[in-house]
Amino acid sequence: MAITPFSKKDLLPQEEKLEVAKHKSELFIGIPKETSFQERRICLTPDAVNSITSHGHRVLIEAGAGVNASYSDKDYSDAGAEITNDTKKVFGCPMILKVEPPTNEEIEMMNPQTILISALQIKTRKKDYFESLKKKKITALAFEYIKDDDNSFPAVKSLSEIAGTASILVASELMTCGKGGNGLLFGNITGVRPTEVVILGAGTVAEYAVKTALGLGASVKVFDNSITKLRRLQNNLQQRIFTSTIQNKTLLKSLRRCDVAIGAMRGKYRTPVVVTDDMVSHMKKGSVIVDVSIDTGGCFETSEVTTHENPTYVKHGVVHYCVPNIPSRYSKTASLSISNIITPYLLQIADDGGIESAIRCDAGLKNGVYFYHGILTNKTIGEWFDLTYRDINLIVF
Repeated sequence: MAITPFSKKDLLPQEEKLEVAKHKSELFIGIPKETSFQERRICLTPDAVNSITSHGHRVLIEAGAGVNASYSDKDYSDAGAEITNDTKKVFGCPMILKVEPPTNEEIEMMNPQTILISALQIKTRKKDYFESLKKKKITALAFEYIKDDDNSFPAVKSLSEIAGTASILVASELMTCGKGGNGLLFGNITGVRPTEVVILGAGTVAEYAVKTALGLGASVKVFDNSITKLRRLQNNLQQRIFTSTIQNKTLLKSLRRCDVAIGAMRGKYRTPVVVTDDMVSHMKKGSVIVDVSIDTGGCFETSEVTTHENPTYVKHGVVHYCVPNIPSRYSKTASLSISNIITPYLLQIADDGGIESAIRCDAGLKNGVYFYHGILTNKTIGEWFDLTYRDINLIVF
C-alpha cells in the first residue's frame, strides 16, 4: 500500500470555498479649509463631490474651503456636500482630505483611527509630526507616493505638468518692461530673433516647459546629466532640439545668450546647484530666471525663496522668480488635477469595503500608505527621521 500524506478524510470530496463577497462601505469625508501659507487649492471639486455623494457617501466641507480655487460654498452645497463653520466637526470625520499635511494642532482635533489623505512633503516635516500620527493610531496616505498602473506617480506628474507650463507663462510675463524685463515678447515674430530659453533638467517639469516654449516659437536648449532622460525627452517631443550634458563651458555660453533660464532639476535630498553666482553675473541684464526647483533648494546659487505676493527680486541685473508651490498660483487647474486623481481612489476604497481591502487589492494605493493604524510603514521616512518602521507587506497581505 502506497504511503500518502493525506488522511482518509482529506481524500473525500470537499465543498468548494468561494471568496466572500465584498461589502461596500460608506465614506464620510471631511475637507477642512487650508491654513498653510499660500495654499489655495482644494482636494475635491464640486463635480467630484457630486460623483461621491451620488454613490451614497457623505462629504462635510468647512465653509470657505474652496473660495481660493474659485468654488463657492453654494457650489459644494448644490453638489450634495454639507457645509459647516465648525473646524473641529470637520476634523472629527472618519476620513480627512487635505492638500497640505495637517499641523500638530489639527492632528490633535482628529479622532483615533482616522484615515488621512494629503500630501506629505517630507522635506518640510519634523519628527513630532509622525509622533502625533502614531499617538492617534492614524492611517495616512501621501498623494505623492501613490503609484499608477504604469508605475508612475500620477499626482507628482500632474502638478509637474502645471509647474512646467506655468514657468514659461510666468517668464513671458516677467520679460515685459513693467516687470523689470527687457520688453521682449516671448516667441518668434517674423524678422525678429526668437526668444532663447535654457532649461536645466529633463524630467516632467522640463518636458512641459519645453513644449510650452516651443509652442510659443522660442529656441530651446536643455541641459541634464542623464542621457536617458534627454533621449526620452526628444522622443516625447517627436522632434530634435539642442540637448547637452551639464558642462560649465557650454552652459555658460548658453546662459550668456539666453533671455530666460528655467531651473527644473531634482536631487535625492537637495537639488544640485549647477549655476554659480558668477555664471548669473554674466547673463544679460533684464533676462529672467524661474527656479521651479526652489521647493528643494533651487539649482541657481542666487536663488532665494520668494512668495506669491512678492514673487521677484533682481540680482546682477537678472529678474529672479523663486516661488515654491507654483501650481498654487493656478489653484483651480491644480484643484481639478488633484481631484481627478483622488476621486477614483475614493470610490474604489468604498467599493472594496474600506481602506484595508483597498490597499490589499491595489499595490499602487498601498505604496501611498506611510502610516497604518499608527505604525510607520515607509522606509524613507524611517531612515530620514531615525524612526522604527515596518514593511506594510508583512502587515497587509
